[in-house]
Amino acid sequence: MAAAWQDVVRDSAAVREAAAVAVDAALLAGVLMRTGEQPHASDVVNYAPFTLLPSAVPRALFEQAYAVQQDFNLLVDAISQNKEFLEQTLASTIKVDDFTARLFRIYLQVLEEGLAQTVFLGINRSDYMFDCGLDGTAALRQIEINTIAASFGGLTSRTADVHRLVLKVLGKTEEASHLLPNNPAKGLALGIAKAWELYGSPRAVVMFLVEEVQRNIFDQRCVENELWNRNIRVVRKRFRDVFEQGSLDASRRLYMDGQEVAVVYYREGYVPQVYDQQNWEARLLLERSRAVKCPDIATQLAGTKKVQQELSRPGTLEKLLPGHPEAIARIRATFAGLYSLDEGEEGDRIAATAIADPDRFVLKPQREGGGMSWAGPLGGSIVVWAVFGTGSSSVPAPGPVLRDKLKPQPALNYLLRAHSSLRVSECISELGIFGVYVRQGQDLVLNRAAGHLLRTKAIEHADGGVAAGVAVLDTPYLV
Repeated sequence: MAAAWQDVVRDSAAVREAAAVAVDAALLAGVLMRTGEQPHASDVVNYAPFTLLPSAVPRALFEQAYAVQQDFNLLVDAISQNKEFLEQTLASTIKVDDFTARLFRIYLQVLEEGLAQTVFLGINRSDYMFDCGLDGTAALRQIEINTIAASFGGLTSRTADVHRLVLKVLGKTEEASHLLPNNPAKGLALGIAKAWELYGSPRAVVMFLVEEVQRNIFDQRCVENELWNRNIRVVRKRFRDVFEQGSLDASRRLYMDGQEVAVVYYREGYVPQVYDQQNWEARLLLERSRAVKCPDIATQLAGTKKVQQELSRPGTLEKLLPGHPEAIARIRATFAGLYSLDEGEEGDRIAATAIADPDRFVLKPQREGGGMSWAGPLGGSIVVWAVFGTGSSSVPAPGPVLRDKLKPQPALNYLLRAHSSLRVSECISELGIFGVYVRQGQDLVLNRAAGHLLRTKAIEHADGGVAAGVAVLDTPYLV
């Protein structure tokens, strides 16, 4: 915690007063989620969980994360166009991970048929932690890059105003003035709007592909409203709606209930549990269409952990981004150690290292969704032994990858959740930078950072995001 907060973090009376103001401010600002008891109803809502105080973030690392985002946009786009790289990198994964394998089969099928899509939209979020070295120096280390359904760009657009008021209530008016403006919702909508424009059909709609259960609907509505303000019509559909109502014409234009769809923005489709046979057929229909998919299936595959691990190998970035040495240097400076568990000499060597010292590593699965990494003295040991086999260094399943376990410096804060008691916790934070790019054919017509997201959780939790009920929304206070 920044030194400025130490005089209030233990002042229980000041904290109680500030927390009451903060909750009302969050409700007033629209930092909202539907409740777990009534996830389909917007007439019973509560505030999304958030920190009482903004968290200290090193200014230099914050600026570094922003500076490299356009490079990561460029990289993701390059990967999505490189069939050979995706094929080679995911060869071992698709043997053991049926979900990735089915995505890959659709990818190949669409390529074989010939892409109807000519405009490509990427909305991603690169997530980082601040790794504290033995000398106390913090370094920016990438956790992952999310290429599908990167969430909370809407609610975080409203969270800074809440923290600004809290600081004023606590007598920190000068500090409140230093909180940065932040509006990812506007930046994400800018990318969607540009893709819609380039699609070239003014009467076509933008379709948000959404979950069956939509507790986080207000986060999505923030982006929707930005599009409506640009007079771009938005519809919300589920996979089952696509299966029942979707169709392609002879030019592979996508229609839903007779309305042409220019852009499909996925807020669903990143975990295996949502796919039954009908939903897989709906996904294939969408991918075959001329509509701009965000992401298209190649870009979703570019976000797998196996791809992230392959990028850390010497020479890989140079092959993907020839002629961009400065971008490569900026990207590589953010990498944490990532290690392959593929069968073979390298996998055996890494397996032996992990078995000997499991607390050095975090085991990362391929899929997204939060709450699926394993780390810590007990969890790490159990999972490493379960994966590698007792007394053996062979690697039977090359699905997950290993990453060096990072050691961010904890700070004190209060995590405000509905119906929870107010207590101070030791916390760590994760910084996400949203990126947006649009490509038409081979021309990159938009490439920018679109805002940031800070999430904070108590140190006892190894993994999990806001939607998973572990982390909470936060605002960076640059130091």
